[in-house]
Amino acid sequence: MTAKLLKRRPRPDLGLRVARMSRGGVHKDRSDGPERKCIATGEIQPKYGLIRFVTGPDGQVFPDVAAKLPGRGVYVAADRAALDKAVGKKLFARGFKAQVTVPQNLTDEVERQVLRRVIELLSLARKSGDAVAGYEKVKAWLDREEAQVLIQAADGSGRGKSKLSTPHFGKYIGWLTADELGQAFGRQTVIHAALASGGLAKRVVEEAQRLRGLRETDDGGKGRAEG
Repeated sequence: MTAKLLKRRPRPDLGLRVARMSRGGVHKDRSDGPERKCIATGEIQPKYGLIRFVTGPDGQVFPDVAAKLPGRGVYVAADRAALDKAVGKKLFARGFKAQVTVPQNLTDEVERQVLRRVIELLSLARKSGDAVAGYEKVKAWLDREEAQVLIQAADGSGRGKSKLSTPHFGKYIGWLTADELGQAFGRQTVIHAALASGGLAKRVVEEAQRLRGLRETDDGGKGRAEG
């Protein structure tokens, strides 16, 4: 008898799989990095869209916006409504499984700390040559396709802002004030700014998106659409 050769099917390289199977058999994309669950909404999302909180020795809750403080942390979506819900319904005590003290102005403090991170990152980008401010400089970067992110002050003139277009496949940030942008660029006020691709651009955009969720304000317009 001639032995029958059985072909073994090659196993897929599991190391190359990016997606992970979640409940219901749906592949969940983990390419955005580690994920955590929001104690207010119950949603699981990438850590960069959440705010981490820790407790001190006295049980007081502190925001850890840089996610670097030691100890057990709980996460809340970078959204004012979610944070207000976590405070109002005492969800931090449930998340930490302990009695905790939550400052009444916690949401406002989180907004201040995230704003400070955005300003610091923009300042670093400016010092490294990856960010410019001023209408003419920003326009020149846009014309040469050097800009990846267009930034405009929320309280700037809508007519003036509409003269500049968001970069093709780029990002737009329009919820910082002229005074806040001025702090980042060493000026009294700034209406128009731009970020080059690479460098700190990704981190600035992520932090700015967190700030957007914490602010009860309109974006102030989105400039003119590209093209």
